[in-house]
Amino acid sequence: MTDTDFASLPLDAATLANLASLGFTAMTPIQARSLPPILEGRDVLAQAGTGSGKTAAFGLGLLHELDRRDFRPQALVLCPTRELADQVARELRRLARGTDNIKVLTLCGGVAMGPQVGSLEHGAQIIVGTPGRIEKHLAKGTLSLDGLKTLVLDEADRMLDMGFVDSIAGIVGQTPARRRTLLFSATWPPAIQTLAGRFLRDPVSIKVATEEDRPDIEQRFYEVTRENRLEAVARLLYSLRPTACVVFCATKRQCQEVADHLNAQGVSARALNGDLEQRDRDQVLGLFANRSLAVLVATDVAARGLDIAALDLVINVEPARDPETHTHRIGRTGRAGERGLALTLVAPPEMRRALAIEDQHPGALPWHALDQVRPHADRSPLRAPMATLCIGAGRKQKLRPGDILGALTGDAGLPGDKVGKITLFDHQAYVAVDRAVANKALQRLQAGKIKGRSLRVRRL
Repeated sequence: MTDTDFASLPLDAATLANLASLGFTAMTPIQARSLPPILEGRDVLAQAGTGSGKTAAFGLGLLHELDRRDFRPQALVLCPTRELADQVARELRRLARGTDNIKVLTLCGGVAMGPQVGSLEHGAQIIVGTPGRIEKHLAKGTLSLDGLKTLVLDEADRMLDMGFVDSIAGIVGQTPARRRTLLFSATWPPAIQTLAGRFLRDPVSIKVATEEDRPDIEQRFYEVTRENRLEAVARLLYSLRPTACVVFCATKRQCQEVADHLNAQGVSARALNGDLEQRDRDQVLGLFANRSLAVLVATDVAARGLDIAALDLVINVEPARDPETHTHRIGRTGRAGERGLALTLVAPPEMRRALAIEDQHPGALPWHALDQVRPHADRSPLRAPMATLCIGAGRKQKLRPGDILGALTGDAGLPGDKVGKITLFDHQAYVAVDRAVANKALQRLQAGKIKGRSLRVRRL
């Protein structure tokens, strides 16, 4: 047995068996460093980003001390966005799968309060939510944290960026003084140290060295003018023709300008910013996640916490305001052993920001000439490989992914490898299909039945 084996930890046999069934073998660096003090009941301040395994680190810790007979909230995980909260809740449910009587409840904005109040009345040991909605429930008296044992602040730096510090303070003020607090942050600016000083007691500080697993990312910097910046983005995209790309912008207005320009140039792109209604935001994220959208144009705040896999290109429309944000942006590519590519456009007034990035870069920045960027042999519009069909029924109508897959591969006659991700919501479902057969699939589903019913189907 090694120090990175989960069996080296004081976890019960059911938890270890569940971890083995989930394919958890050796601990990641953040798990190996943080789990021992967490299981000892210590407060922890840890630097860890998306994909590091941090959710399992704090998840195993809070599950370890739960009283399964007590259905009051014993653990609260605060997240900056609904998407991250949903992702964390799913992972906690997986980790708790080997243990009976564990209930995880998500409390986020964008949905009605009523059903959440009903769920709270039935009790839940673990609450995962966003600061604003947690505050509302506390103010209405529908949530009590009197029995809280563990408070987790996940993606704490982004919660600060989004202005949640007062909300966090108000929530902490309604928790027991003897609670244990775990703070995880992708970056470690001075504000995080201040936050830790306010809410953590004698924490164990953990910064995991990542030299051995640093992603393989090639960086290129291009000098542009403010006038040709948008055209430069389109030119680079048509030269490289990525399957999935995130374009980072400084402001919501710049996001929309870039997305509008790219669509006018035949690029499948959508903007993601804080002004979108929750339903529209969910749709954009769903399209990108299932490969029905080639380019996601987003601000740092809007893109934080997104579960983006197989991202082969990142473009910074202008340099990030600080080197840590730049590192976090480009770290979204080059994952899972794949080589990534990150491009940064720099106008003369922004050169100081580029120099700040260079101070953290091993050697001089790799500058490239924009006029040497050559078009790809394929000159067709840049479209995503998949298209999404929206079906007018979901979980509430007892629709299952297998029903949709069966309708597509059976009556509609599609090969199974032409069907992509299927996402179920309460009253509708999304299914990604190969773009080349999307119209055929749409016509067949509209003319046929799913689970014996004629359902409304449209293409997004």
